[in-house]
Amino acid sequence: MAVVSSNLLSREVSDLCLGKPPLRSLSATATIAEALSAFKKLGESFLSVWTTNGDVSGSDLSCIGKVCMVDVICFLCKDENLASPANALNAHLSVLIPKIPGLVRHLEPNASLSEAFDLILQGAQNLIIPIQTSRKKLHQKPTSNRPNNREYCWITQEDLIRYLLNSIGLFSPTPANPINSLNLIDNQNILALNYDDPASSALPLITQSLISQTSVAVIDGEGRLVGEISPSTLNLCDETVAAAIATLSAGDLMAYIDYGGPQEDLVQLVKDRLEEKEKYKALMEFIEEDLTTTTMMMSSDDESFGCGGKSGRLAVRSSEAIVCYPWSSLVAVMIQALAHRLSYVWVVEQDGTLVGIVTFASMLKVFRERLNTMA
Repeated sequence: MAVVSSNLLSREVSDLCLGKPPLRSLSATATIAEALSAFKKLGESFLSVWTTNGDVSGSDLSCIGKVCMVDVICFLCKDENLASPANALNAHLSVLIPKIPGLVRHLEPNASLSEAFDLILQGAQNLIIPIQTSRKKLHQKPTSNRPNNREYCWITQEDLIRYLLNSIGLFSPTPANPINSLNLIDNQNILALNYDDPASSALPLITQSLISQTSVAVIDGEGRLVGEISPSTLNLCDETVAAAIATLSAGDLMAYIDYGGPQEDLVQLVKDRLEEKEKYKALMEFIEEDLTTTTMMMSSDDESFGCGGKSGRLAVRSSEAIVCYPWSSLVAVMIQALAHRLSYVWVVEQDGTLVGIVTFASMLKVFRERLNTMA
């Protein structure tokens, strides 16, 4: 077993980079409006943000973080930005980067998987790895998508979990054990709000969930899980959802972002509430055209809605929470999370009462401890 443990962790991190697409990137001095344009044009969920360390030649570039549509939405939802959204979009992209060290770390491709595991367990969200560049590409001019004229990819918690799943038999019997027996259920750090709470009260929780790579639970008065407001769902929205967050309840927001896009009555409710308050006048003008377009799309009979373009991004949205039970096995929860491209699964009792959350981070900790024992 010691040999198995050593072989697993001594492999190079570049093994996890095979087939990964190169990162799309922007400069930290790009504007939020430019990032919005890139999201819509490229269809990317995340963009890496790069900056120079005082070297005007650009040879000392480093990745300082990543941004997504959720970052933009939360930024627009700040009081001062709701009053002047157009001005907010002119801010530099760097204002969206969390001031938390170590969320993104650079790693050489020949580094061991052991080092990658440790960095992720220390809190890194993404490991930036240089990848092989073809001879043809080496002679191309640098672009905004290729910092330092090199190409990079990143490794995440999900990549490590997939890697471990491929070798799951080596960890027997641990993967077959229920998650409650492995102390995997976190019931202390649950981000949750009530169904009837204002959606705006979820903003600090959404920001926290984006950093912790989890989600915000929406519960009823009895503590039962009725849905979630997740970064992965919001990331498929556009900037106009800021108006819904500013005006709707948590329950209405779930309906607004669910099932392919907002229903016409919810769109009208948002517009009515914006018109009621003078402070939302600029926001109303900013989003009115997009809201009208969305309403027309939702009320049309176009069967292709949800199959491509902007409507395609809306169609796969869902606020339905993915759940497991305290007696679910570790391997079953792993597969469940990977199947839904999530880094967490909510834990509920049979009656739907929320009891906690299981995350990739906690799973990785268990596997790391198991590997140490095997060694």
